[in-house]
Amino acid sequence: MRAVIHPTFGEPSEILTVEEVPTPQPGPGEVRVRTLLSPIHNHDLWTIRGTYGFKPELPARTGTEAVGVIDALGEGVTGVEVGQRVATGGTFGVWAEYFVAKAAALLPVSDDMSDEVAAQLVSMPFSAISLLESLDLAEGDWLVQNAANGAVGRLVAQLGAARGINVIGLVRRAEGVDELKAQGIGNVVATDSADWRDRVKAIVGDARILAGVDSVGGPASGEVLSLLSENGTLVVFGAMQSPVMQISSGDVIFKQATVKGFWGSTVSTSMPAAQRGALLAELVRRIQDSTITLPVEATYSFEEARQAAAANFTPGRAGKILLRP
Repeated sequence: MRAVIHPTFGEPSEILTVEEVPTPQPGPGEVRVRTLLSPIHNHDLWTIRGTYGFKPELPARTGTEAVGVIDALGEGVTGVEVGQRVATGGTFGVWAEYFVAKAAALLPVSDDMSDEVAAQLVSMPFSAISLLESLDLAEGDWLVQNAANGAVGRLVAQLGAARGINVIGLVRRAEGVDELKAQGIGNVVATDSADWRDRVKAIVGDARILAGVDSVGGPASGEVLSLLSENGTLVVFGAMQSPVMQISSGDVIFKQATVKGFWGSTVSTSMPAAQRGALLAELVRRIQDSTITLPVEATYSFEEARQAAAANFTPGRAGKILLRP
């Protein structure tokens, strides 16, 4: 079968290749899935660069989320069947024509859900809803986040609105405000203007901003922290710009702020099964009623993986980049 491979760690747009590799066989409790579509996530590209929390042995496959059709069952597998369409958000190496996954880790997909939506069903939506859940915010509370036009940022805004949580979004370009408005997302402020803090204040008024989410790093971390109220919490979700956070010690001290990290894969695996199931059910419900949307920017073939990786960082991208075998 064909699989996307990186022989070394480096820039995905330069080193990804497609190779013929043995078709995997499912073991006990596993199934083999024929891949239909798989999204490109930032953490996939960071893994290829060798800068993520997980570092595979080389040469390595990659990709962590996909929708596909069950092709073969391993010993002892029950509850799923050959020909059934399923999604996974925690299986490594899915950028291949076939992949093997634990049967218990797969989510059956209903016939009324498109492949394009099902391919994105788990990773980013579940990270977004888990992030909101971890903040323990009540209806009417305020949250501020940067990278508001990223996949998770859009989902946090939509899920927050559905839960009655007020979300302020920060973007680095004025154009990002209109891009999010077109998706029905408001309360967005561009930080490329000198008066952007005044604009945030005009939206929030005298309300307290209890939590902030930083997905950028560098000076942007301090910008989010500076907006928080006393005893606020800054959650570090990513580091799109810099692995080093620049935050004011005065903000930490005098606001008595809490700074903590959020790693979706760890949160997911440590979450009680009943809570995880309830959050997934909420996601499916909100996708079906269009409360949250999962747009697609473009779809590329495996042979175009390098171009797809480069396209992931195109400014103004409105949806996910997908790979198709």
